[in-house]
Amino acid sequence: MRRRTPPPPAPLPQRRGVDPVRVRLPAGGPWATVREHLVERLAAGPGVVDGMFEAGLVVGADGRPVAPDAAYVPGLYVWFHRELPEEVEVPFPVEVVYRDEHIVVADKPHFLATTPRGRHVAETALARLRRELGLPALTAAHRLDRLTAGLVLFTVRPEERGAYQTLFRDRRVRKEYEAVAPYDPGLALPATVRSRIVKERGVLTAREVPGEPNAVSRVELIEHRADGLARYRLVPGTGQTHQLRVHMNALGVPILGDPLYPEVTAPGPPDDFRRPLQLLARELEFTDPVTGARHRFRSPRTLAAWTSPEEWGRG
Repeated sequence: MRRRTPPPPAPLPQRRGVDPVRVRLPAGGPWATVREHLVERLAAGPGVVDGMFEAGLVVGADGRPVAPDAAYVPGLYVWFHRELPEEVEVPFPVEVVYRDEHIVVADKPHFLATTPRGRHVAETALARLRRELGLPALTAAHRLDRLTAGLVLFTVRPEERGAYQTLFRDRRVRKEYEAVAPYDPGLALPATVRSRIVKERGVLTAREVPGEPNAVSRVELIEHRADGLARYRLVPGTGQTHQLRVHMNALGVPILGDPLYPEVTAPGPPDDFRRPLQLLARELEFTDPVTGARHRFRSPRTLAAWTSPEEWGRG
């Protein structure tokens, strides 16, 4: 199998912990110049790409600005910085649970995205940790939903990232979550939920469909109380999008604070951090593929609907 040649290093520094955008010009196509391709590919507003070229913001591997009339060369790499969107600061810290020369395990708060995506770019756990820890090469080995809090594994050395990502791909990481949801005395727990979940691009919610199961979750009751709420331990055997949220909803006990299940609710203002989704990535356990050490990390966070129900309920 032929190995793909790795791209050259980025000639531009990060901005606020965010990497420059790298574009590799594809083979074929009707474009005569690099500018023509970027105008079509980026689908930016009128004059945006031209302005980038005029300001010398599009550069080649040598760091020099690319001329707007530069000939289109398949396989050529160019870089530029995207215009960072205005973002509301998420007013909760990212806590570092563990750090060595290979990995960083962080405890991500609710409402903070793991990695830059869409309208969440500099206000992400990855960008924050790069800035705060002085680790510009830090990368995420996996992701949590923006609304889910808890443990995320980051890798310090780019050349080791693949080894840690493989742990998640091969399901060699034991992940344990905690959730607060309604208590149903008629629900027989513990139980293992198996179903086929699909998530279509552009659709907010995932859904269960007939077919071979691709999602497996273990659901256990930890405790319940008189106000009708319960605390659950959730152990996913697979990693489908929104899997735990979908499975809890299918059991008739949707997770508190979920804006998508059982019904999609209108998004609130971006500075509304009340009533967070009551889902927490509580534990990560794995054997380090680089050092061979056995790791088990546990988040000390609590879920507000359980520890401070009146305060959470006022949201």
